[in-house]
Amino acid sequence: MTIAQVLENRDQTIISCTADATVEHAARKLAENRIGALPVLDGGKPIGIFSERDLLYCIAHEGADVLRRPVSEVMTAPAITVDSSTGVMDALELMTRRRIRHLPVVDKGRLSGFVSIGDLVKHRLDKVETEARQMREYIRTV
Repeated sequence: MTIAQVLENRDQTIISCTADATVEHAARKLAENRIGALPVLDGGKPIGIFSERDLLYCIAHEGADVLRRPVSEVMTAPAITVDSSTGVMDALELMTRRRIRHLPVVDKGRLSGFVSIGDLVKHRLDKVETEARQMREYIRTV
């Protein structure tokens, strides 16, 4: 099971921002879209991630003035990425080891997707549930 399989059945719209966007602009995008992180792009390539944690930390340290600063000054960089052929279990292990919740998916140097740990866990659970149902049906017919 690969990241490509996770991405194939979902909306491919990726909400992102650029490094020169203000923290306020990026925070509004998070809130408006009810998401936890944005890939920060430079010419279609992820250069970092701006997350709820980044917002919380910078406001806690600097107050509301940070809202006028560019995202490039507060984002988590460089972005840790995977490609679409990465296995779901490998991606989950990477996210656990690096203590991150979001992964940009990069193919041929360009952002092709963005997944959260929740996306991967849900996909994995759906697969396990399907296998269990098939096993119960098989046992019932034997």
